[in-house]
Amino acid sequence: MAMSMPDQRPPSEAAEPATPAHDVGDTWLGRTLRTVFGWKAGSIRADLRTALEEGAGAAGFSPKESAMLRNILSLRERRVMDVMVPRADIIAVPKSIALGDLLKVFASQAHSRLVVYDDTLDDAIGMVHIRDLIALMTGRAAEAAAERPRETLPTGLDLKAIDLAMSLSAAKLVREILFAPPSMPVLDLLAKMQATRIHLALVVDEYGGTDGVVSMEDIVEQIVGEIADEHDEDLAPGVVRQADGSYLANARASLEDATAIIGPQFDVGEVAQEVDTLAGYIATRIGRLPVRGEVVPGPGLFEIEVLDADPRRVKRLKIYQSPDRLGSARARAAGAPTPAADPTSIRDQQASPDPSKTPTEP
Repeated sequence: MAMSMPDQRPPSEAAEPATPAHDVGDTWLGRTLRTVFGWKAGSIRADLRTALEEGAGAAGFSPKESAMLRNILSLRERRVMDVMVPRADIIAVPKSIALGDLLKVFASQAHSRLVVYDDTLDDAIGMVHIRDLIALMTGRAAEAAAERPRETLPTGLDLKAIDLAMSLSAAKLVREILFAPPSMPVLDLLAKMQATRIHLALVVDEYGGTDGVVSMEDIVEQIVGEIADEHDEDLAPGVVRQADGSYLANARASLEDATAIIGPQFDVGEVAQEVDTLAGYIATRIGRLPVRGEVVPGPGLFEIEVLDADPRRVKRLKIYQSPDRLGSARARAAGAPTPAADPTSIRDQQASPDPSKTPTEP
């Protein structure tokens, strides 16, 4: 009969419970932070957030490290809708586009990936990568050069053999693209991009319509800040003061930036809780998209003129103080009486009866 052997381990080991693998506080990072900064066992996230709130110097982090750590901590609360490029700014091409025209789009837009659609942007079928296009053209040119061994080509490529009229769909260059709802957590989308090695996702609403697009670079920028490469042009400031005292503004400039440049008198009030940009403020103010040349009353003494717009979005604006509003405000500040309230005019009217009317005898 088999007998069970007693536990020969020391009492301290036998009584010690197993440490869960997911307990972050007992990992090497947690032990290091408690040793270096004297933190107590608990939530590492809460401790790290507390240390960052006390200041980067107190926690031993540089300002850049502190900013990146804050961004990492806040990334868990961010959704796809917070980081996506809006629909109006998506650069997309139809599947029927010729390779020559596709080259022009790549050259003018400086993107390495483009969304490909069937009929409209709501019928997206995938994406095209510029590396696949270059590889196709190089392969066709090399094959054509190999078929003409008697002719000496400097680069070994016969570029004349490339059919630039071939459509994108016929070339079979369309790659798979990810689809994500606007409410999807950013970290979940990042994990999906890493697992599938597809670095572009189309944001679709509940009806299947396209809301925007998100690349892996857009997500990484939420941590490290804006990433500018050699193809990115220096963007002009969103709001620029002119010599005549007016302001030229990009319609996508934030209301916060506009107030910081124009001054506190450019106060949009509670509208700032609903929209973030000047374009959003104008649409909220008039209840529709404005047209080019339209003047929209702004906050306080300001008026906003639409310099450039199309049926989908507003592009450029001019912000200035209205002369009529400014004159009325100065008159009120100076206490000038209005004609209706002028006592002198009232007395004159009483002293000068209308000659067309004959007085009635008592």
